[in-house]
Amino acid sequence: MTKIFARFMKDESGATAIEYGLIAALISVALITGATALGTHLNTQFTNLSTHLDAAAK
Repeated sequence: MTKIFARFMKDESGATAIEYGLIAALISVALITGATALGTHLNTQFTNLSTHLDAAAK
């Protein structure tokens, strides 16, 4: 029983999987945040372009 408990305490594979999961989650949050900011900036640019084209057509 002591050997099984000692082996269980040395096993770090679960901790490694959790660490990789946390890293993947942080990368996902960073990508979503960046994509949202980029989308907002592109929307503003296209709105400005549309406004200038409408003004030029009149």
